[in-house]
Amino acid sequence: MHEQQLRTLLDEVRAGSVDVEAALARLRHMPFEDLGFAKVDHHRALRQGMPEVILAKGKTPEQVSAIAGRLLEVSKNVLITRADTATAAHVQKQLEGAEYFPLSGAIRFWRDKTQTGKGKIAVVSAGTSDIPVAEEAQVTAEVMGNLVETTYDIGVAGIHRLIDNRARLAEARVIVVCAGMEGALASAVGGLVACPVIAVPTSIGYGASFQGLAALLGMLNSCASNVTVVNIDNGFGAGYVASLINRL
Repeated sequence: MHEQQLRTLLDEVRAGSVDVEAALARLRHMPFEDLGFAKVDHHRALRQGMPEVILAKGKTPEQVSAIAGRLLEVSKNVLITRADTATAAHVQKQLEGAEYFPLSGAIRFWRDKTQTGKGKIAVVSAGTSDIPVAEEAQVTAEVMGNLVETTYDIGVAGIHRLIDNRARLAEARVIVVCAGMEGALASAVGGLVACPVIAVPTSIGYGASFQGLAALLGMLNSCASNVTVVNIDNGFGAGYVASLINRL
């Protein structure tokens, strides 16, 4: 929030023309810091429970580190997604505590590891090739204060692998399923558990998979009623929504 905006609001509260609840409502929507190339939303955590997440793709390493530095002044945990190795190296050089995950391209600052989730989030992948998307979901959910358990390579081509993990999945409060090809794992998992299943179609597959479109359509048409779907390769979105569900 700009200083003059804050002063005006505080004066109104002191004068009694704005009550405390109304002031809080205005604070949720007013504040940002203008860096010229970016407007940093410092109070997104107040509105949504998680600080602004930085998408590194399309930004220079200098821009990413500048935004992250500003966010870290007011937030203990900060997440950066889709960062390449050059961006990660720059961020780690400029800012202390940056943890880089090269498979998913995620960078996180995880200074507050308090768990705010009510239970466990399970993140599973159909194949090893789907792990980068699953890792993005895992890192996102963890930095948002959740206990996350990962299980990889349990796709329907070897359905016994899924059955062998049925008890572990049944313990989860919400499950993220990452799968390419035809995306069948989401329906199979949904049919085994009572919790919400967030399906993430991945762009892994051969020609007719159309870079994840086949998996997306398959998941959207799932006959398992507890399955909902996010965008192709959107591990971040799945981890974020899983965290919100786990806080309820």
